[in-house]
Amino acid sequence: MVNLQPGDKAPAFTLPSSSGGTISLKDFAGKKRVVLYFYPKDNTSGCTKEACSFRDYSAKLAAKDTMVLGVSADSLESHEKFIKKYNLNFPLLSDVDHKVAEAYGAWGEKSMYGKKYFGMIRKTFIIGKNGKLEQVFHKVKAEEHGKEVLDLLS
Repeated sequence: MVNLQPGDKAPAFTLPSSSGGTISLKDFAGKKRVVLYFYPKDNTSGCTKEACSFRDYSAKLAAKDTMVLGVSADSLESHEKFIKKYNLNFPLLSDVDHKVAEAYGAWGEKSMYGKKYFGMIRKTFIIGKNGKLEQVFHKVKAEEHGKEVLDLLS
């Protein structure tokens, strides 16, 4: 499995976005820092807490030239319902074939109730304007994550 670390070049990506069209990492090169967070599933408790945490801190993050992008394997239709239900104020990207998640090491074997399966692993990457990883979170506390990321950028 890929194990990206700070200082590594962030893998390029282009994914369908809940805001319409596609979003690519190159869209932000030299302009904004990107918080790219991978989460397992729309409308699940941990993922909802994490998304709402980023929602609550997105204005302060934006003031630091930082764009938040959430990524899961859910469809754009699912993302749109999730955004509407929780009033999310940042784009969610749809990685249905999990190619981008694999490139970031955010797709792999998981276990629930003793059953093993493959799925999205909760991870966050802070990508600098230069396209290099500034920070990597391999373990995420969903509820406090927006503040944790903001505090790191302060």
